Amino acid sequence: MSKLMRYICVAILFVVLVCIRVFEDVLFYDPYLTFFENDYLYMDNPRREVAKLVFYTTLRYLFNALASLGILYLVFKDNGIIKFSVLIYAAAYVFLIIPFLYFVINPRQEDYYLFFNLRRFLIQPILILILLPAFYYHNLKR
Repeated sequence: MSKLMRYICVAILFVVLVCIRVFEDVLFYDPYLTFFENDYLYMDNPRREVAKLVFYTTLRYLFNALASLGILYLVFKDNGIIKFSVLIYAAAYVFLIIPFLYFVINPRQEDYYLFFNLRRFLIQPILILILLPAFYYHNLKR
């Protein structure tokens, strides 16, 4: 694959990440989208279907992870980086979904801010912002 083609594919994958964010209300079930847009510190927790919410949150995390892994592969062309990144994404999912479930099942108003930030790691592609410069730096030092 030529360098220009790789850049185009990386740009397309970034557009995919943006589209996941732009069309989140159409693609995914998440009653917390409108809840956190409002003054959530003074509102009651929204009604939600826990299984459906966990499924769509997992699906969104998977879509973001696959697009991010594609970006990492196209940028670095290193299977070792991809294997390590898959482990990081899997471990992050396990470590984030457990407290996410706790906050969904046991909502308390004093935990909303912590839940908001924890949920952000699951539904937004934040890990690519950490992994891309980290692997770039690692390749420079190698």
